[in-house]
Amino acid sequence: MIRAKKVYFHASKAEQDRLFACNRESARVWNECLRLAKNFYLEHKKWMSKSELQKQTKGKFHLHSQSIQAVCHKYLFARDSSHQAIKKGHTTTRYPYKKKNHYNTKWVKDGFKIHPNGKIELSMGIHNGKREKPIVVHASNLPQGHIKEIELCYDNGLYLAVSFEDGQEKKEYQSGQAVGVDLGEIHTLAAFCENGQALIITGRKIRTLHRLRNKKLAEIQRLQSKCKKGSRQWKKYQRAKQYMLSKSGKQLQDALHKATRNFVEWCVKQAVSDVYIGNPEGVQRNTRKKKKTSRKQAQKLSNWSFGKVKAYLKYKLMQDGIHMQEVDESYTSQTCPVCKKKKKVSSRNYVCSCGYQEHRDIHGARNILSKAIYGDIRHFDVPTTQKYLRIA
Repeated sequence: MIRAKKVYFHASKAEQDRLFACNRESARVWNECLRLAKNFYLEHKKWMSKSELQKQTKGKFHLHSQSIQAVCHKYLFARDSSHQAIKKGHTTTRYPYKKKNHYNTKWVKDGFKIHPNGKIELSMGIHNGKREKPIVVHASNLPQGHIKEIELCYDNGLYLAVSFEDGQEKKEYQSGQAVGVDLGEIHTLAAFCENGQALIITGRKIRTLHRLRNKKLAEIQRLQSKCKKGSRQWKKYQRAKQYMLSKSGKQLQDALHKATRNFVEWCVKQAVSDVYIGNPEGVQRNTRKKKKTSRKQAQKLSNWSFGKVKAYLKYKLMQDGIHMQEVDESYTSQTCPVCKKKKKVSSRNYVCSCGYQEHRDIHGARNILSKAIYGDIRHFDVPTTQKYLRIA
């Protein structure tokens, strides 16, 4: 399977300067893609094709030809993704328009050479009929397997994002138990298996990290607003802000990976073959315009990282041969599966006048599973055995 790994390296000052120059040159490619696409659309009233965009950018920049193509492909992917979002009715979505000062540079196929001692040569291509000297870096923690792509990234320092084939085949699908999953802001994951087993993974650590990040950001921005933009003190606060965002981003990513990994391990123990996950898309949008949403609640919803949770789950479940499908979760948290009455609850337990009661998030997961299997909300006549996990 294709995997990715962050690889830190060391290089001479001259080679580091060349790497920074590569990312500046990649930004020029991105900006040129924006310009060419805009002019083409204004003249022909249609989008520029992939082949035409590559033709217009070929040989114009001081990079390997495949590195230039990689930026073009990223632009086209961003444009197509925006088009799909607009078709779905997301009115705030815009086509790519922002110019860049720095942009990640990618080397693929013949664009790099790796030596057994960890030496990496990054090709700069042929310019003016002469092959340019490659950029040389040294890494000690390269992944084992066939390396397919190398991308130069920056996060408080340069590093390489290495995509590689690990040689492991994903497990084949085998029919088994089905699970419904309700994503939440308080509890990251609440799952119910048709055999009665239930799992709740708390998201309180993730909420804490978000709150701390927002608090520190507000503090730095308040101080920065008193400084003249571009001054030495303003730049100092800007560096502090970038450091804080980088650190909190890594902490949040680690917490989400732990939560999703624990869920996948639980699925394997329950012999799960199908996971049906509720799609909460839309609840976090336009929170400022919703009169019933308080400022505090709006911030919580905007911090909710359910998109990343779904992305992490998708590839982790795939490795174990488990299929994941999204289900419309409308009214699954409000509807009683026994008497079909709708009721909004503010506590952590759903209690109905007919005698049915369940943990609110497990109740939602039950109904999501029912909608996936039967097409409507029905009651599973099995007792719930609940397990609660806290992410350290």
